[in-house]
Amino acid sequence: MGGAHGAGGQEVPRCADQEFLALERELTVLLRRARASQGEMAREVHPDLESSAYGLLIRLDECGGRRATELAAYIGVGKATMSRQLRALEELGLIAREPDPADGRAWLVTLTEEGRRRVGTVREARRARYVSQLAHWDRREVAELARLLHQLNGLAEK
Repeated sequence: MGGAHGAGGQEVPRCADQEFLALERELTVLLRRARASQGEMAREVHPDLESSAYGLLIRLDECGGRRATELAAYIGVGKATMSRQLRALEELGLIAREPDPADGRAWLVTLTEEGRRRVGTVREARRARYVSQLAHWDRREVAELARLLHQLNGLAEK
């Protein structure tokens, strides 16, 4: 699959593999920075908010009420981890649980007004930073980057 073997028996990538090595390198940098950024955003929402819970709040902000099982599947964590995160978010006053109108035995998790306000403030500040940082980019390039990232994220869901 790889390339030829060089000095010391190490595999030397073929030229065609260079694009994938560059992709891996850039994604590594992006993900490292994204983790750090997610921690900052979580602390901006609430000083006691775990960084991993920030994505959960974003999901609720974008999609409205969801069952805990749906959230766990989307985030990619187990039921116990999701329960712990939801309990912590509830204690911080950022989420509430309410009966699911479609199934009285189930509960929906929703953002509280305070949660929506805090998440909205942080998201707006983040969007303003993106606008500032990418001001020299053509809007079509920004749209293309978003499209490609969406496509890449879709692969992870399969």
